[in-house]
Amino acid sequence: MVLETDKPAKRGILRKVFWALGLGLGFLFLMNLFFPDLDFSMEDRVGVIRIEGVILDAQATISELKRFAENPSVKAIVLRIDSPGGGVVPSQEIHDAVQRVRSKHNKAVITSMGTVAASGGYYIAVATDRIMANSGTLTGSIGVIMEMANVEGLLKKIGVEGIVIKSGRYKDVGSPLRKMSDEERALLQSVMDDVHQQFIEAVAEGRGLDLAVVQALADGRIFTGRQAKASKLVDELGDLDDAIQLAADVAGIEGEPKVIEPRRRFSIRELIESRLSVLFPKLDFYSGVGLKYLMAF
Repeated sequence: MVLETDKPAKRGILRKVFWALGLGLGFLFLMNLFFPDLDFSMEDRVGVIRIEGVILDAQATISELKRFAENPSVKAIVLRIDSPGGGVVPSQEIHDAVQRVRSKHNKAVITSMGTVAASGGYYIAVATDRIMANSGTLTGSIGVIMEMANVEGLLKKIGVEGIVIKSGRYKDVGSPLRKMSDEERALLQSVMDDVHQQFIEAVAEGRGLDLAVVQALADGRIFTGRQAKASKLVDELGDLDDAIQLAADVAGIEGEPKVIEPRRRFSIRELIESRLSVLFPKLDFYSGVGLKYLMAF
């Protein structure tokens, strides 16, 4: 027989249990939200980092590389590259970060190419231990591009005159307000040639090829994955799963490898900026000189 006085006591116990469960779940949610990389498991895993779209900034990818490099449970890293390239400097920064992971942390880094891994995307790939592409992947495009517009004629038609005040002879080189001189074109071409040579040297070093061999391939042409393999620009043909298995084999992980991908940290700032960008789209009037490792079509 249950006494009436026992009912409030039981309800109190159930209430405490529910509160404890709620607090526990809330704690786990907050830990996952603010500390997504917190990991108590020491099981050997392969980390997958995705580089997708036009490469405009390197910081996020470099941070992910660093976290995986310092995580003892991540024995190898796969870069899944699906990008036509992008800015010269961010491509070079990611390339150098991959080299640091390999040399400083002694971890294998494998490239898996998606639909396209060209120009700056390929620049990053040559820093890794092995490159795996699909047969139909578009890659290569070893070259540099600089695009500018001359709107002088258009301004004259609508009655607008562009005025530039400068203190250096070449300070407004590439200006859209006037025609470029032959001397200025030669100056920009020399800059392009130097950056192009840096690309060629990175490919030769990363792929173990002679400079002359890379030079012959570095005219901006694209290759399919199968063509790139024949030209020794990639090592093997296969998909992402094949690249993950290759990374596990190189790292000495037995059985089917466990895979981990970085989770984005919660950021109030990014949340607000993303909402504001919808309401107030960013306007970019920059028309200066910009070098790109980018497949331009």
